[in-house]
Amino acid sequence: MTVQSRAQELAAQDLAHLIHPLYHEKAQEGALIIERGEGIHVWDVNGNRYIDGLSCLWNVNVGHGRRELGEAALRQMEQLAFFNNYTGYAVPSAVQLAARIAALAPGDLNAVFFTSGGAESNESAFKMARFYWNIQGRPSKTKVISRMDGYHGVSLAAMSATGMSVYWDRFGDRAPGFYHAVSPNQYRLGNTPEETARLALDSIEEIIRREGADSIAAIIAEPIQGAGGVIVPPPSYITGLRQLCDRHEVLLIADEVITGFGRTGTWFAMSQFGVQPDIMSFAKGVTSGYIQLGGIVISERMQRALAAQPVDVKWMHAYTYSGHATACAVALANMDIIEREHLADNAKTVGAYLLRALEGLRNLPHVGDVRGFGMLGRVEFVADPRTKQAFPAAARYGDRVVAEMRKRGALTRNRADVVCFAPPLITTETQVDELTGIVREAVQAVDAAL
Repeated sequence: MTVQSRAQELAAQDLAHLIHPLYHEKAQEGALIIERGEGIHVWDVNGNRYIDGLSCLWNVNVGHGRRELGEAALRQMEQLAFFNNYTGYAVPSAVQLAARIAALAPGDLNAVFFTSGGAESNESAFKMARFYWNIQGRPSKTKVISRMDGYHGVSLAAMSATGMSVYWDRFGDRAPGFYHAVSPNQYRLGNTPEETARLALDSIEEIIRREGADSIAAIIAEPIQGAGGVIVPPPSYITGLRQLCDRHEVLLIADEVITGFGRTGTWFAMSQFGVQPDIMSFAKGVTSGYIQLGGIVISERMQRALAAQPVDVKWMHAYTYSGHATACAVALANMDIIEREHLADNAKTVGAYLLRALEGLRNLPHVGDVRGFGMLGRVEFVADPRTKQAFPAAARYGDRVVAEMRKRGALTRNRADVVCFAPPLITTETQVDELTGIVREAVQAVDAAL
């Protein structure tokens, strides 16, 4: 079978049998079928090479093709691939990974519950918050406040917390008890960072006043909103969020699914803001996407509250694959790589270089905003940078830029006219130059066609 005929057969089988995330059959026509990866690059079935400009989905932190992660999985599978991790049992890799994450997490976050991914992690965080308040004798505290432009997954409760209406449409009623405050998006609000922080915090305060603090269990927030368009908040917003939660006796859930495990320049982004959440959710970078794993970490205060209950008062929440032995073994090997190769430091230094390189695109005629934090970046395109007037939706400017990038050998995603960047943490400055050079060429091609 030739390369071309194999590619055609796979494409036909794909269209006939596979329903993809965010699926529409027409959108799947002509899709890339990726079969190999090494470092920051991936190759499709036709042999074309691409820079992975978003670490797949913000998660391949250590890059592709790391043989030691496969070897870690093999060693664990040969010994014990899986055993249930329900109360009364344990597997060594889960115990060791929980201890290691607890040692690195901000403040006194100390106890870990494992899941299979980010949405499960946030579902678990919501249930943990509600359970905590219930055993504290405050069962009315069940509601959750999130932010517009936030992304927390698309399972039912996680979808209800996600602040992007495109994920709500045609799925019926959302789960009750979820409320959305203003996003701390400085550019969209058109204010100074201090004004942005105040307005965004005031939006949360208004929900608390309206609903009553005795009904609010938690506020969930990504330190940097990722899928919403790499929204970097003013530092005073994050510290203000902690103060607000303390003032109203509300738990703070930090969604570090994207930002965790070195992406922002430290193990976890909340450490850079000097803020400890009560619950922290994680996934993605914990295994660099090599196998499914996620979880939550809770504070010692919450851990003590759970332990103080009589034996018949259990946290009746479970997943079959919680603490999966093989996944936890891969995560330990992945963390070894991040630590040994100083990838959090690389994310900080090369991330700063990436931001400077993206800033260099401001001389293009339709660049309206550039921002970044660690190995995360964004470029927003507007019809008129002077007035910040947006392109009409029908122009699909961001979609066209991403399509032109793909033609030139670089892959990423966009949210409308915001093009996002999160390359693997192993990325070098030379590779950043290549990536941003492709972005420039792609934008110039789109502008030439306007």
